[in-house]
Amino acid sequence: MKKLFAFLAVFGMLSMGALTMYAQDESQTTTEDSTTQVADDTTAPVADQATDDTAAPAEEAPVGIHKQIKAKFIEGGAMFMSFVLLALIFGLAICIERIIYLNLASTNTKKLLQKIEAALEEGGVEAAKDVCRNTRGPVASIFYQGLDRFDEGIEVVEKSVISYGSVQMGLLEKGLTWISLFIALAPMLGFMGTVIGMIEAFDNIQAMGTISAAAVAGGIKVALITTVSGLIVAIILQVFYNYIVSKIDSIVNSMEDASISLLDILVKYNTKK
Repeated sequence: MKKLFAFLAVFGMLSMGALTMYAQDESQTTTEDSTTQVADDTTAPVADQATDDTAAPAEEAPVGIHKQIKAKFIEGGAMFMSFVLLALIFGLAICIERIIYLNLASTNTKKLLQKIEAALEEGGVEAAKDVCRNTRGPVASIFYQGLDRFDEGIEVVEKSVISYGSVQMGLLEKGLTWISLFIALAPMLGFMGTVIGMIEAFDNIQAMGTISAAAVAGGIKVALITTVSGLIVAIILQVFYNYIVSKIDSIVNSMEDASISLLDILVKYNTKK
């Protein structure tokens, strides 16, 4: 339930950010239009008196990146661009949730092993279990499962560590299939927009009876914008996906190395016992 709330919170923040950007852009556009109209009304007499030789060339204000993105979004067609945008929002929400989860799952295994070894020498297995219980992360959970079966023998501890390690690995890899889905879905939606845009272009040519650049350009432009948008979304999600996979591999390697060290510590403790 906590993971669901975290996912909904991330999705809500991304959606609210997009809506806020759109609202700010609309208000800014309205303000600029009203300011321009007032300026035209007050400077009209002066502009009539000015000559072509003294008139200075007007400099165009730089267009913000969010305005350019919104313009391309509208030009690409709201239908397919909305699906591409949803793929980006859902994909990023899952990626951010996974990154937060994996960062919280990371544990300094060396310090944990030192604490467990010291607890075994001072208070025995129960003290070592308390150390694992008070430490967050999959490594501590695996250690706790192994220590809980210490009385059944080292072989049982080893099997328990291996079995519970597979369970923790499944939890770490949770959500990767959805990210892969959005990575594959975004360019497919873009290509679908490309095909439909080309169909519209040929329909215009057929209706006109002649090949006109103006008739063809509109459909081709829609096709190219949707394709580029889908590829950009797939690239962004692919970068996050690779980072998440590398993070999972790092945690899994740390889990395996720490599990071997834990077995060595338990064997050493068992011989002293």
